[in-house]
Amino acid sequence: MVEKFVCSFCGEQIEPGTGKMYVKKDGSIFYFCSSKCQNNYRLKRVPRRVTWTAAGRKALGKE
Repeated sequence: MVEKFVCSFCGEQIEPGTGKMYVKKDGSIFYFCSSKCQNNYRLKRVPRRVTWTAAGRKALGKE
């Protein structure tokens, strides 16, 4: 069975064979489903404040 991952920024499921894995120097691992999520992480944006992420929708009371 192929392991499924969740995007570290937006919270969506990542299809097997797609996305990127980013490993920091301290050993923490981040998975990104798209360059949109990766660039928002690089810009140090907080997922709770971005409305299209799962955390953002939860913070707004939409889910």
